[in-house]
Amino acid sequence: MAQATQEFGDWPLKRLMTEVCGSGHKSADDLTRAQATEAFERILADEPDPTTLGAFWLANRWKRNTAEELGAYVDVMCERVEYAEPDADPVDCGANYDGKGRSAILGVAAGVVAAAAGTPVVVHSGDRVPTQKQDAYKHVLDELGVHTELTPSDSADMVDETGFGFYYQPAFNPAIDDLFDRRDQMGVRTFVNTIETLANPSGASVHLGSFYHLAFAKKVVDTFVESEFHDLDRVLMFQGMEGYDDVRPGYTKVAEWDATGGEDGDGGDAGSEGASFDDFEIETAEYGMDLEEDDLAVDDVAVESAEITEAVLTGERDGPFADAVAVNAALRIYAREDADSIEEGLDAAREAIDDGSAHDVLEALREF
Repeated sequence: MAQATQEFGDWPLKRLMTEVCGSGHKSADDLTRAQATEAFERILADEPDPTTLGAFWLANRWKRNTAEELGAYVDVMCERVEYAEPDADPVDCGANYDGKGRSAILGVAAGVVAAAAGTPVVVHSGDRVPTQKQDAYKHVLDELGVHTELTPSDSADMVDETGFGFYYQPAFNPAIDDLFDRRDQMGVRTFVNTIETLANPSGASVHLGSFYHLAFAKKVVDTFVESEFHDLDRVLMFQGMEGYDDVRPGYTKVAEWDATGGEDGDGGDAGSEGASFDDFEIETAEYGMDLEEDDLAVDDVAVESAEITEAVLTGERDGPFADAVAVNAALRIYAREDADSIEEGLDAAREAIDDGSAHDVLEALREF
């Protein structure tokens, strides 16, 4: 962490609580960008009293953060991130770092399949992150025998050599990792759980994420727009199982933002002038998939997700899990515009599995 002896402005967290954001959901005011910037700089410098810090995090949770506040928090974080950009321009997948506990993590298999189809993919996570401390990308890759505790430069090399890369939070985002104990004591999620997924350690121009409600997808897009650090071209988000970046079986809402307004050039109401924000619905049944969420449930998330990944990529397993991996790969291919439609991405994903190239990528990851 930075040293608490550094100089700050006029807004310690206790004053922000008293005068701005601490009076409750209905009466609290939002922070200005300058106030939010100073607040998070103080937090990362370990300057606030632990009680005050906890109160500030709860106040932010109760009143709900604006995109301007989140954009400021993101920028303070990104100033401390160690970026390592591969030559490829991958799809950035930053699923909730505190993981999943009931259903298989399909993003490793989906990312490997997308990589085999020509769409480079980056995933990133920590290790048992508060509050849930459940299984995330790292733990599935560990079970598969893939080296995960990499330096950022090694992660970038992994992308260029295999098409798929994993970035480890303690290595590329140590300032956030240093907050682990404080976050663990909170017992509830804070805005840190949101912004850590937006670090984008590979400097990708496309972000893929998930949401429970469409309004959150809109807020994430607006956060990227408010960020002075990020300059994304596209964002694709969908309703994910357990809030993760695995698309739900059945009906799913998808949000799509394009910085240039898409092919038709029509501007939307999100972000900078000329950008477009649209949402649409997909039904997995329309792709010939008879899936329900219970079909994707597992008991041991990391172990069984790894076993499923191996079996699907070798072609030894079909049915619900193979279908779910294919559609999630298709969304990654579509997100980067390597396919004009999800259907076209699905064809590419299935071909990568059938011809063995997806399993070849997994073997390359193990050898890296």
